[in-house]
Amino acid sequence: MGKQEHGGGCLCGGVQYRATGAMHSVITCHCGQCRRMTGHYGAFAACPREEMNLVSTGTLAWYESSPGIRRGFCSRCGSSLFWNDEHRKEIYILAGTLDSPTGLRLVDHCYVADKGDYYEIGDGLPQHAQWPPNT
Repeated sequence: MGKQEHGGGCLCGGVQYRATGAMHSVITCHCGQCRRMTGHYGAFAACPREEMNLVSTGTLAWYESSPGIRRGFCSRCGSSLFWNDEHRKEIYILAGTLDSPTGLRLVDHCYVADKGDYYEIGDGLPQHAQWPPNT
């Protein structure tokens, strides 16, 4: 984790954000919901919720995919942006929406028991059948 500022946003610019706190390394999620939301699998970085600042929210929409779980996206261009569990202190940001350079690295794969049958994970990083136990 590194303490620095990370900006980002959606494809059309309707949603822009700035995260000012410690950003966790990237974790991929291979669950069926993330695959449907992103079209492949989700790659997420996280920061403390109170250190996430929404700069432009004109097209931000939320979808409750499970009780207490919301997914944020742009209602204009369709970009998936956030994963938010009301019981966690962090908000998860889709890493592809962060401005470069991020300085972040992929560290884990979770929900690999539910991954798509059309690809293999061959990067040698830890794989977890469900959510990693140390997050």
